Amino acid sequence: MTGRAQAVWLPDGQRLHLHHGPIDMIVGIDGPGRRAAFERAVERFSTLLDELVAELPRLRSAHGTPPRGETAQLMHEAVRPFADRFVTPMAAVAGAGADTILAATLGGAGIDKAYVNNGGDTAFCLRPGRSIEAAVATNPPARVRIAHHDPVRGIASSGWQGRSHSLGIADNVTVLARTAAQADAAATLIANAVDLPGHPAIIRTPATDSAPDSDLGRRRVTTHVGPLSPAEISHALARGSAYAHHLVSLGLVSGAALMLQGQCRLAGHLPLIHTKDTANA
Repeated sequence: MTGRAQAVWLPDGQRLHLHHGPIDMIVGIDGPGRRAAFERAVERFSTLLDELVAELPRLRSAHGTPPRGETAQLMHEAVRPFADRFVTPMAAVAGAGADTILAATLGGAGIDKAYVNNGGDTAFCLRPGRSIEAAVATNPPARVRIAHHDPVRGIASSGWQGRSHSLGIADNVTVLARTAAQADAAATLIANAVDLPGHPAIIRTPATDSAPDSDLGRRRVTTHVGPLSPAEISHALARGSAYAHHLVSLGLVSGAALMLQGQCRLAGHLPLIHTKDTANA
């Protein structure tokens, strides 16, 4: 039904591309145990999609019974802290998938650094002295450098123009958290919070109009955002920024960057590099 999982080396010979149905992952591993770690990643990936498909009805429900599979449970746990808002475990599917494959790579010795990038949502591990960099949508554009001592092992992004539907109007929200699943869920909810309800420049349509099996059902998702005034952009970002700061205060998020039509807001701690100083909002 879902075809066969595929694993192909990228041209640099250092990274592995894993593909199965809608899933595209890039896996990078450093250390003397990297060959065996790549083999573990491929083996674990071979059943990942089929496991998720088997539990889709539960994962698409905001009030379903807890799932059974490893990745499905990660999804369920990642969205549980957000029960006061509408969210299903599908909000954490990409991050949880990355976490699952990363865990497989770490099932043996000799790994100094590893990462799994699942369509932009990334899980990683770092030994002392190692670090990882990732692009963050800010103004001006920046990168974050995360070291072993930082409490971050997951990065995820969300926005109305991304792969998934959004209830908000953020161009991009990038979140740093303890796991990729947690970052994925938080990015979705923060992006939803960046909004101007009822604004005439914003077009929304029921999610099922473009994706009949969407976990959002008939909820209206953003399909177009016209030009907004600086004051309107600031107001929308303030709504999202307030929620992001709230998640930081709860320890659910380490840091977040919110972007809308050229304006940026930061919340929490983001170890930015190669950029001018940007004040928190």
